Amino acid sequence: MRKPIVLVTGADGEIGHGLISRLAAEGAAPAVVTLDVNPLDSGLAGLVHREITGSILDQGILERILAEYEVDCVFHLAALLSARSEFTPVTAHRVNVEGTLQLLEFAQREGESHGRQVTFVYPSSVAVYGLPDVETRARAGRVTEDEWNVPITMYGCNKLYCEQLGRYYARHYKQLGARAPSGRVDFRCVRFPGLISAETLPSGGTSDYAPEMTHAAARRRAYVCFVRADTRLPFMVMPDAVDALLRLARAPREALSRTAYNVRAFNPSAGDIRRAVLEAFPQAEITYRIDDQRQAIVDSWPEDVDDTAARRDWGFAPRYDFERAFSEYLIPTVQARYAM
Repeated sequence: MRKPIVLVTGADGEIGHGLISRLAAEGAAPAVVTLDVNPLDSGLAGLVHREITGSILDQGILERILAEYEVDCVFHLAALLSARSEFTPVTAHRVNVEGTLQLLEFAQREGESHGRQVTFVYPSSVAVYGLPDVETRARAGRVTEDEWNVPITMYGCNKLYCEQLGRYYARHYKQLGARAPSGRVDFRCVRFPGLISAETLPSGGTSDYAPEMTHAAARRRAYVCFVRADTRLPFMVMPDAVDALLRLARAPREALSRTAYNVRAFNPSAGDIRRAVLEAFPQAEITYRIDDQRQAIVDSWPEDVDDTAARRDWGFAPRYDFERAFSEYLIPTVQARYAM
């Protein structure tokens, strides 16, 4: 018999570290199998049932997983992030779109093979939004899931399209067939704000100025912020992001009114973040030099998002507000990391 598993792609990234650690702490059942182009961090490798090094675009790897395991849930974290995607848009499309399409088809076949739905959890991004100017942005307030879905970045385009692909697989797959096989993929999407992690270094996100400030200060390195001090975005810390993924994955299907959900915890300005970092690291050197191109991208994203649907449908409730995020999670964890 094939062994039941949870499959985590992109497992060696920022979210993967937090997710695998949480699953291991909970004594996850079924077992966790990971897929990443890079070997897992040594601290994670011992926490999973099996580590597979390779690309989500490698059909042979997916065929072997399909043959050996019975996949109950997929956490599809593998992606080329926003900054890198702008430099290599064709590669971004291959990884972010073709990779996701391949995983959705894999989940469909898996669901058909064992006769029940496969839960497919997908992290999307605030990058799917595209507001036209800072004046509109200031007036918009908390933006809902269905407003301003006109992204200006390749990453945002990729994520928005994959949200729609997931909805198609969940609700309309091969709808003209004699026996429409839709419903084998239970697609669930969390549309994340900027994420701040104390455990891993930032890895190419356009909103990474927040964690970059903190890590640089703890390492006693000067940091030049690339956005204006008054730039405001929604954020959350990694423990709340992991909690959101797991809560959504485990929510009863009948409770969900949509396939993609906004989440958020707080929306400080870059100046607010700088002040919080300087309170913890008074000797830190944090200055500003605006990168007009990156600023334009950030200015196309909302100052805040409306997460009413997530709170109502599956009980999303972040543990960390802005003050607690820094005082109880980010600062102590980063200090301990670099003290070692």
